[in-house]
Amino acid sequence: QVQLVESGGGLVQAGGSLRLSCAASGRIFSISVMGWHRQAPGKQRELVATITRAGSTNYADSAKGRFTISRDSAKNTVYLQMNSLEPEDTAVYYCNAVTYRDLARQPDSWGQGTQVTVSS
Repeated sequence: QVQLVESGGGLVQAGGSLRLSCAASGRIFSISVMGWHRQAPGKQRELVATITRAGSTNYADSAKGRFTISRDSAKNTVYLQMNSLEPEDTAVYYCNAVTYRDLARQPDSWGQGTQVTVSS
């Protein structure tokens, strides 16, 4: 299994920046993709950005041009740099990992979430 711990959330004014971190431990070698999702009050959880083992990235339209996902393989950590934050970005942000075992996809691993609040 993979364990994920997020950090870096907080309160920021609109237009500000935050960097979220997600530290992975456990069966690191089984991770295929890592991503950031978010869930605002009363809304479904939505994908924000992903990064593959090869380093390919993908972003939700709402994140393009403002957010950057990156990783530090030596630290087994994935980051989400968020710039030009808007009140609509307020949500709990979750890190997840897609893992495989013997070519079979396993249930995704999720972190506990970190709150991001953007004030207007």
